[in-house]
Amino acid sequence: MSAETAPRVSVALGTHNGVRFLPQQLESILAQTSPVNEIVLSDDASSDNTTALARQVVAAHRAATDASTPELVVLDNSTALGVTANFEQALRAASGDLIALCDQDDVWHPDRVERALREFAARPGLDLVAAEARLVDDADEPIGSSLFETLGVDDGLRRRLASDAAFEELLKRNVLTGATMMVSRSLVERAAPFPASWVHDEWLAMVASVGGGIAVVAEPLIDYRQHGGNQIGVARLGPGGRVARLREPRTERNAKLLARAEDLAERLPSIATGDAHVESEARAKLDHELMRQAIPPRRLRRLTPVWREWRSGAYSRYGRGAQDVLRDLVQPV
Repeated sequence: MSAETAPRVSVALGTHNGVRFLPQQLESILAQTSPVNEIVLSDDASSDNTTALARQVVAAHRAATDASTPELVVLDNSTALGVTANFEQALRAASGDLIALCDQDDVWHPDRVERALREFAARPGLDLVAAEARLVDDADEPIGSSLFETLGVDDGLRRRLASDAAFEELLKRNVLTGATMMVSRSLVERAAPFPASWVHDEWLAMVASVGGGIAVVAEPLIDYRQHGGNQIGVARLGPGGRVARLREPRTERNAKLLARAEDLAERLPSIATGDAHVESEARAKLDHELMRQAIPPRRLRRLTPVWREWRSGAYSRYGRGAQDVLRDLVQPV
């Protein structure tokens, strides 16, 4: 790709009290084999030295190297917006043709940007590239599994996410992580404003699935740090954790799922204009969550509606199948 045709690349970096790990993350961005043009840092009311430290790291890089240093744009929120709105602010402020999402506490592999750009070049009109990640602890030590292994993303699911089947897969659950994503400016413009009921990366993936599509890189492109301060992380539940989940009250979780389905049914048909399949499936997803919300508190009275919904196939089309059936039968209100 020539310099004349190369897309401008921005980084949308969301921060909140990020002093501990931010320098290492910024250094990994500045060391990319394919340099970025701009870093937009949206800080969500940090009480530490996050933004000043970011300026110091970028300024030190600029002073120490002959290579070009990306412009740093800092957006300070005096009142916290929350994760989704903070990332939306960074994404919408970015000037790049392509925008890499970035957490404050990870480490990019040197070729992260280069590999994502390769995917966009291979598929003109592509909306989103996501990737595998190596899971590490707060000392940079691998914790024994990868992001896709933890989320249950096998080769078959990865291929479906990169095909026209992505929409149907994402109706069940999101398995793509924002920290590994690069997205097109067009996707951000179509997705905005982001609904408050959705996490930013889940919403971007859903909108991409009914637009220019998704590419998934099977190799790790970042070290995804898991530590006690993660706002959003991943974890694999053991048998004890799965049993404990069945004892949790279902009310709050199901209310969140219903709110997401309502926003999906309202917003997605207007984004995927003229696609009757998207409209009907979004409506069917909402109907499924309405049914789940209406399940009676008494467990014996749940058997008939849950069995009927299971027989219709809705639990498998719009959720996690038998896992959701069991939760709806067992979890207390």
